[in-house]
Parts: sequence; C-alpha cells; structure tokens
Amino acid sequence: MLKQKSILFFLLIILGFSVFGQEKTTLNLPKFEHRFMHFGFLIGINSADFRLVRYPPTVYGADTLLVLEPQSTTGFNLGIISEMHLGEYFGLRFTPNLAFSQRKLNYAFQTFEGEKKYTKDIESTLINFPLNLKIKSARLNNFSAYIIGGASYSYDLASNASAQNNSTNLNDIFIKLGPHDFMGDIGFGTDFYLEYFKFGIEFKMSYGLNNIHIRESNAFSDPIDKLKTKMFLLSFTFEG
Repeated sequence: MLKQKSILFFLLIILGFSVFGQEKTTLNLPKFEHRFMHFGFLIGINSADFRLVRYPPTVYGADTLLVLEPQSTTGFNLGIISEMHLGEYFGLRFTPNLAFSQRKLNYAFQTFEGEKKYTKDIESTLINFPLNLKIKSARLNNFSAYIIGGASYSYDLASNASAQNNSTNLNDIFIKLGPHDFMGDIGFGTDFYLEYFKFGIEFKMSYGLNNIHIRESNAFSDPIDKLKTKMFLLSFTFEG
C-alpha cells in the first residue's frame, strides 16, 4: 500500500511541476551542481517485509503447517547525505542512515485441538550504508527528477543470532536472523531548488541478496528455506 501510494504521489508531483515549470521564474541555487560535494540529511518512512521461500507443507510432530506468510509494518529512518558531483547530470551518493523497523511472520497449524495461529514479531534496528549512483534530468526552472541505483550494506543492531532459543512454550520461540545483509537498491525522486536549500522526495526499493535466516530445529524455523529482506523507503531530503 505504501509503495502504490508513493508511486501515485510522485506521478502527480512530476505532472504538476511539468506544467507549472513551463513559465519562467527566478532560478534558485544556480551553481548548486557546480560544487565538488554537498551534504544534507534525510527523514524517511519505511515499509519492511520479507521475501520468503518455504519448504513443502510441513508436519511437525502431530501438527501440520497450513499457513506461513510474512507481513510488513511501517517504521522510520534518519540519516545523513553526502553527494559527490560527477557532472551536471550524475552524482555519487552516500546516505548512511539508521532504520527502525518491524516485520511479522504469521503461522497457522492444524492440530488435534483445531487450528492454532501464531505471530512472530521481528524487530530490527538497522545501520544502513547505501552507495548509489544518481542520474538527474535537466532542471526545469527550480525542479528536476532523477533515478537512483546501487547497493548497500546493512547491520542489524537488534540481531538475536547469539540468543538461546530453548523454550518449550511455542509462544516464546523466536525466529533467529543474522546481523549482516547486502542489498540492491533502485528508486526515483524529485528535487525542488528553494531559495536556501534543495528539498527532495525520494522513493527507493531495497532487496536483500543473502539469506539471513538462522535455521533451528523447531516448528517455526524448520519450514523456512530462505528468508531475504525487502524494504520500501519514502524519504524527504534537505540538502545545502
């Protein structure tokens, strides 16, 4: 839902400014792209999720797994921006940020007592280090659009990889995730050149490349073959 609303929001902005930008206006920050580097900060809203690959229908003891599906939730990001200008239309962008996110895994088992459902909450505090290439359009008065792509490394400060998971109560069993992740990034955005700084709106999708699931022998971990991350990020950027 966040992804669909963000894309529609961007399309409306681009359409509106394309029409509005036909009229000549005062050019703000005319030499912004001529500097070697510039800096800023970002505030973002994220939607974190999993891409899950599971084994065929699993029987665990006397119980049969009926449902195993991820559920996304909303979190937020705070970060800093540094961009090296490679020309008028290109920039190398490094945006380290701190992300607070939560994901869920929903289970349903068929037991002798009927169907039982469980939800496993997985909280993460991520330090992300994205390095992206930014390809910009020509300025239309004080507006421009861009696409962005690259890769990032992520470290989960809240990783439970070393925690002991030996409870016999199914409600207390948790899913173990490793702390290290590598992701591919792709996105697009718009820049608005204001009088004293540049304001931007960016939508970026990040897809984990490695399996972060730490497999254990229990009813919740056994059915999972691979667990990879997926995150959609809507950022508001302030650069000067």
